[in-house]
Amino acid sequence: MDAVKPLAVVTGASSGIGLALARQFARHGFDLVVCAEDGAVATAADELRGRDVDVVAVRADLATYDGTEQLYAAVRATGRPVAAAALNAGVGAGGAFTHVALADHARIIDLNVTSTVHLAHRLLRDMVAEGSGRLLITSSVAAMAPGSFQSVYNASKSFLQSFAQALARELRGTGVTVTSLMPGVTDTAFFRRAGLDRTRLGRMRKDDPAKVAEDAFTALMRGRSRVVAGSVATKVLGAVTKVAPDRLKAAGQRFLSEPRPGG
Repeated sequence: MDAVKPLAVVTGASSGIGLALARQFARHGFDLVVCAEDGAVATAADELRGRDVDVVAVRADLATYDGTEQLYAAVRATGRPVAAAALNAGVGAGGAFTHVALADHARIIDLNVTSTVHLAHRLLRDMVAEGSGRLLITSSVAAMAPGSFQSVYNASKSFLQSFAQALARELRGTGVTVTSLMPGVTDTAFFRRAGLDRTRLGRMRKDDPAKVAEDAFTALMRGRSRVVAGSVATKVLGAVTKVAPDRLKAAGQRFLSEPRPGG
């Protein structure tokens, strides 16, 4: 790998916001370590290499301790400091809490929460030792609303929002910044994978992941602690959601996320 360029790490990089973030880093002169659990990460890496960057592709399941350690070992094997990292891997499961399998709820926690804490701890220790680095954690506008019919997912994003904001304050003066990314409804495979196709939320007009990634990259490079990214409508939603009472937000989430019989 070219030791002159800065190195970025992106998880969930085979599609959606993760791939769009990796493209942003490549466009701005970063080499990359990209990770996803599916084979499409190799295809994404080939595309990124076409942008004249060096790319290490890691196929690993970050919902497991060993998978997260596998990624970190690949980062360490480059022998280079991490200038920036985007911890973006995540999963959801729509439906009534008692109807969704316990294993699916556990996987949301394992991937969205546990692996993010695990990888952040590994990377931030190194960044602080270097005296520089930028960390992006993908939360969601959903972090601000009780998630009826997405109860564990929304709670996981609330954790990530609090976690990122706490780290941003804690690391002041170290040369390391932490940015919370809060996208809204974005055009990715998330809704199909989460079983939300038959909901109002799944059928809403969605933001372009490229726009979300552009906003995220800009905020990360500026050292901002949080960014509501995407369309003007999403940014308005973020502002409204921030001040609305929880009972109204929970009712709104139920309206959007409750499965509709017959689609």
